[in-house]
Amino acid sequence: MIKRYKVAFIGGGYMATEHLKAFKSIPGVQLAGIYDLIRSQSESVALEYGITKVCDSIEELYLSTRADLVVIAVSELSTCEVVLKVFEFPWICLIEKPVGYNFEDAQQIAIERKARNRDAYIALNRRHYSSTRHVVEALEKHEGKRLVHVYDQENPRVGLAGGKPSLVVDHWMYANSIHVIDYFNILCRGDLVSVENIIKWEPGIPCFVLSKLSYTSGDIGIYEAIWEGPGPWAVTVTTHSRRWELRPLEQAFTQKYKSRKNEPVQVHPWDIQFKPGLRLQAEEALKAVRGEPNKLPKLEDGLRGMNLIKQIYGI
Repeated sequence: MIKRYKVAFIGGGYMATEHLKAFKSIPGVQLAGIYDLIRSQSESVALEYGITKVCDSIEELYLSTRADLVVIAVSELSTCEVVLKVFEFPWICLIEKPVGYNFEDAQQIAIERKARNRDAYIALNRRHYSSTRHVVEALEKHEGKRLVHVYDQENPRVGLAGGKPSLVVDHWMYANSIHVIDYFNILCRGDLVSVENIIKWEPGIPCFVLSKLSYTSGDIGIYEAIWEGPGPWAVTVTTHSRRWELRPLEQAFTQKYKSRKNEPVQVHPWDIQFKPGLRLQAEEALKAVRGEPNKLPKLEDGLRGMNLIKQIYGI
């Protein structure tokens, strides 16, 4: 008999529904309840996905479902308030990134998590891309230093035009650059020794940002960002014997030494059927519920990424 696990959801927007699709496809998962500030939105989502209960508060969501796991997908400015309320109850939390709109916001959440001794994980879904996992697994066979180059492109005006609050847009590197900056935490080994900001961020002057990251392992990270200009989201990893490229991030290519050919790596069907990374992430979340070893990044892992953004951008 398949053991059933109850999963609750906070938020009824786009990301919440993408998480719902992933969890709904897993045998044994009960979509136990949903809460959103706009009840009509909760009701619409509940009807579409067969969610058992529509609730009017976080407290009601927990007490009426006794959910094993709660998935939190709310706006950046609401995250801190919502998560601190969620921490009042003993469910496992999966929090959609970013964890707060800036580093200090995220730090407050991390302090409260520790004080209440809650199990909290971050939905950094790019860690669960089949492309990312291929590179991580392949790198285990290669010794020696790594050069990790992360390419970022940001246009905060798009966020503003899309209705994002000015406070979020003013901290756009936390809301959006976190997606690619986290690759340093995934691919670079050891502790971060230094961040050298070669071309510094200048608020109000859209331009270039270039930083060099040094690690105790000898690995080097290069962060290159184009603000309000053309550029890709891409990641490359180079060792003495092989190179990998993620461009787009969902697709990995590999290049052997002495070859000029980029060979594509097969994408897992889950990353085609669902928003990439979310289906495997849901499986890892259920492992956390069962108390099994898993590859979900913890809240503190997310805070590392936020801290790195602060060191690069100084904001």
